Amino acid sequence: MSAHLPLLPILVPLVAAALALMFEHRRFGMAPQRIVAWISMALMLVLAAMLVGRAGSGEIGVYLLGDWPARLGITLLVDRLAALMLLVAALLGIGCLLHACAGWDRRAPHFHAFFQIQMMGINGAFLTGDVFNLFVFFEILLIASYGLMLSGGRGERMRAGLHYVSFNIAASTLFLIALGLVYGLLGTLNMAELAVRVAEAAPQDRALVQAAGGLLLVVFCAKAALLPMYLWLPETYTHAPAAVAALFAVMTKVGLYAVLRVGSLVFGLAGPLAGFAWPAMLVLGAITLVLAALGVLAARRLRSLAAYLVLSSAATLFLSFSLDTAGTVGAGLYYLAHSTFAGAALFLLADLVRRRRGAASDRKDVVAALPGSAVPAALYLVAAVSLAGLPPLSGFIGKLVMLEAVPEGPRTFWVWLLVLGSSFMMLVGLARAGTRLFWRQELWPDATDAQVAQYVPREQMREAPSRPLETAAIVLLLGYGVAMVLAASPMLEYTRATGAQLQAPEAYVEQVRAAVPQSRAP
Repeated sequence: MSAHLPLLPILVPLVAAALALMFEHRRFGMAPQRIVAWISMALMLVLAAMLVGRAGSGEIGVYLLGDWPARLGITLLVDRLAALMLLVAALLGIGCLLHACAGWDRRAPHFHAFFQIQMMGINGAFLTGDVFNLFVFFEILLIASYGLMLSGGRGERMRAGLHYVSFNIAASTLFLIALGLVYGLLGTLNMAELAVRVAEAAPQDRALVQAAGGLLLVVFCAKAALLPMYLWLPETYTHAPAAVAALFAVMTKVGLYAVLRVGSLVFGLAGPLAGFAWPAMLVLGAITLVLAALGVLAARRLRSLAAYLVLSSAATLFLSFSLDTAGTVGAGLYYLAHSTFAGAALFLLADLVRRRRGAASDRKDVVAALPGSAVPAALYLVAAVSLAGLPPLSGFIGKLVMLEAVPEGPRTFWVWLLVLGSSFMMLVGLARAGTRLFWRQELWPDATDAQVAQYVPREQMREAPSRPLETAAIVLLLGYGVAMVLAASPMLEYTRATGAQLQAPEAYVEQVRAAVPQSRAP
C-alpha cells in the first residue's frame, strides 16, 4: 500500500464518483451518495496528510504508472509542493461538501459524481510529472466544473457558464498546440526530461523553445486569471452556486501551481532560457493586482467582491512567485493556503446573506434589513480582517513574510507599494460592504430619492430557514485560517523548505531520471 500511495488520491475520488452514480436513483435517496462522498473526502485528507509527512523529510517520491520508464510512461511525483497542494484541496473540499450537504446537492443533478471527478482532476494535476497528463487532468477537472457550474442553472448563471466553457475550450485548444510544439522540438513531455533538454537546447532552437514554453505559460496564466485573461473570473464566480464558487477558489491556484512547477523546473536549470518568463509575469501580476483592488471597490454584490478578492490573491501570488527566490515562493505558498480558505468562506457567507435578505439579495446598493445578522456579521468580520491582511490573522502573516522576503533592489519599493496600497483599497471595499450589509440596515435622514426607491422595509423581509451545516462550513473554513496562525511557525518552515526545494530542481530531475521500473530493478 505504501508503494502505491501517490496513486490513491486519484483513485479514491474516481471510485467514489462511480459509486455516487450507482446510488443516484430516487429509491436510494441522498444518504448513500453523501456517505460515499464523506468517506472519499476523509480518505483524501488522510492520504494528503501522509504524503505531507513523507515529503516533509525532503523525499521526492516517484511512481511509474504501468511500470514504464519515466521518459516514456505516466509518472506521478510527490514533493513538498505537490503534497501541500493536495492537503489544501482536501481541506477545502471538506468545507464545500459540508455546505452542499445542507440541501443544495439535492437540486443539482449528479452533484456528488461531478464533485468527486473534480477532486480527482485537481489531485491529478498536482501529482503528474509530465505536461501531457497535466493537460489530461486539467480537462477532467474542467469538464466536472462545467457540470457543477451549469447544473440547474438558468438566466445569468447559464450565460456566465457558457462564457466560462467557451473560454476554457479555447485555452485547452491552445494547450494542445503548445504540447505539439514542445514535443516536436524536444521529443518529450516529461517535465524532468524537458528541464534537461531546454537547458541543453541548441542556439538555433532557443527562440522556438521559448515560444513553445511561452504558449504553455500563457495557458496556465489564463487558468490562473492573469491580465489580460482574467475577464472570465468575476462573472463566473459571481453566478456560480455557493458551494461550487467556494470550490472554484482553488481553480486559479491550480493554474498558479502549473506556472510555478513549469517555471521553476522546466525553465529552472541553468541556461540561456532559465526563468525567461518571470519578469513579464511580475509586471502583469502587478497590473492585475491594481485592477482587482479597483474591482473590490466597485463591486455591487458581495459575491462579486469575493470574486475580485480571489483575483487579487492570484495576482499577489504572481508577484511572489515571479520574484523567484526561496523566501518569496515559500511566503507565497503560505499565502496561497490562506487566500484559498478565506476566499471560499466569503463565497459561502455571501450566499447566506443573499438568502436572508430576500429580494435585496447581497447587493450593497440596496438598503435592507438582515434578519439574524449577529452571526453573519461576526463571520464577515473575521473573513474581512483575514482577506484585508490585518493582524492577527493569517492574511497579515502571509503578506508580512512575503514583503520581508522581497529581495533588495530597484523593485523593492514598488512591490511594497503595490501590496500595501492594494491591501488598503481592499480594506476600504470590505469595510464599505460590511457597513452597508450588516450595519446600515435602515434608511438614514439624508437618503437620496434613488436610495429611498431601493429601500426594502423590514416588514417585507422574510428570514430564511436556518441551515446549521452552512454556518458550520463557513466556521470550518475560517477556522483553517485561525489554525494557520497558531501553527504559523511549522507551516512557514515547511513552505520555506518547499521554496528552497523548488529553487534546486537538479534533485527533482535526478530523482526522476534515476527511477527504474520494478521489472528492471536488480
